[in-house]
Amino acid sequence: MPVFAGSALTCLRGDRLVFTGLDFRIAPGEALFLLGPNGSGKSSLLRVMAGLLKPIRGQLSWDGVPVTDDPDAHRGRIHYVGHLDAVKPVLSAVENLSFWATLGGAADPRGNALKALERLGVPHIANVPGRYLSAGQKRRLNLARIIAAPAALWLLDEPTVALDRAAIALFEEIIAEHRAGGGMVAVSTHVDIAMPGAGELHLDEFTPVPHDGDDGGGDDDVLEEEDAA
Repeated sequence: MPVFAGSALTCLRGDRLVFTGLDFRIAPGEALFLLGPNGSGKSSLLRVMAGLLKPIRGQLSWDGVPVTDDPDAHRGRIHYVGHLDAVKPVLSAVENLSFWATLGGAADPRGNALKALERLGVPHIANVPGRYLSAGQKRRLNLARIIAAPAALWLLDEPTVALDRAAIALFEEIIAEHRAGGGMVAVSTHVDIAMPGAGELHLDEFTPVPHDGDDGGGDDDVLEEEDAA
């Protein structure tokens, strides 16, 4: 499995430079923590990694080949899970998950969906409409997407929001299994998640120095909320 890397990345959101000159590298079996205060660019970097946001400078590469050479291939090798739960309220949990499994190319979307719900410890919600799920159940359903269809690279934005300690421990096991199989993980988080040997990327180290009259304000979470609106 090849290396995923970024070099000299610069990200602009609206009229604000979020980060500049940022490099990263994730090899098979490795994990990377994205750390920093709100507004430092953690969510933006995950979006750049996923191809949802284009950097104004710099390059992403997969096995040394620019991701822009074949963006469809890149989309096919990632799972991106934002901190907003993508759950349709009128669809049941298994219907929601089957949709994502189909997009991920699963041969048996419903079967994979049911297995993923079982692995996340919530098989009992399979036929429950999304509108009736608790915050924790929605979060587990959202995370079930990453195992309902295979993908080499997991990009996870605050994945443990609304999860209790037992659910976090289960999620840590799932990440460990993915890494043991050569998978890669990049995680933005404000809480402790056990990922032994994971690297750390401190986004505030790449914050541009503001010009006079510019306080460098803005909040990465707000920007993502606006994108989802």
